[in-house]
Amino acid sequence: MKELFNTIFFNPLYNALIAIIDVVPYADVGIAVILLTVIVKLILFPLSIKAVRTQVEMKIIQEPMEELKKKYKDDREKLGRAMLELYKEHKINPFSGFLLILIQIPVILALYWVFLRGGLPDINFDILYSFIPVPETVKMNFLGLINIHEPHSILLAVTASVSQFFQARLSFPKAEPTKEGEAPSLKNDMMKGMSFQVKYILPIFIFGISYTLVSAVALYWTVSNLFAIGQELYVRAHVRKPGENKVVVKKEDDEDED
Repeated sequence: MKELFNTIFFNPLYNALIAIIDVVPYADVGIAVILLTVIVKLILFPLSIKAVRTQVEMKIIQEPMEELKKKYKDDREKLGRAMLELYKEHKINPFSGFLLILIQIPVILALYWVFLRGGLPDINFDILYSFIPVPETVKMNFLGLINIHEPHSILLAVTASVSQFFQARLSFPKAEPTKEGEAPSLKNDMMKGMSFQVKYILPIFIFGISYTLVSAVALYWTVSNLFAIGQELYVRAHVRKPGENKVVVKKEDDEDED
């Protein structure tokens, strides 16, 4: 497992970082982390767009989904088939977002290990690819101000936390308000609770992690969040908005289906 992790994530990220430091004029390790993050995000961009599109499509089919739940409330097997058919009809993979998360976790871990065990500013020639150029010097100070190899950068921890807040606020769906006289909805209560945690608790958690770990991780998190914000705005401008196209559940005679 360790060898697989090194081969797929750690070694490529390490070599890409060294290559960027050598190729980009006057690049310190912080600038290299920013460029590397953008490159990784562009590679994952198709998956990210698909995940966001899935969120939009899930909102569009929310009404027919509720109709299906009412229609097949006494038959979970038929409900499951009907839901799968609805997903298939609109080409929705409800688990696409989890794939993106699963990919990003080892990327963050690999970036952390690059600075913890990569040996920077000394270059580890044992894991350096033969075709990667070797920079004359490796500048660890980001813009001459922050040592990217050390933890406890309050500035980067704050930017990571604040960018996480705005990213969550922009992308996380709002729970529908309870109408007057309507009974409280468990779904809405869960959405409100999750929304609160993602918008307010998660940024605090990100601040703690970013402040504790090496500053490169906080910088990666900040750039990732800014990229995600731009991606969300792009999708909003180019993907149809919920409600533009109404989805109609086909009315079938229950007797014919039994």
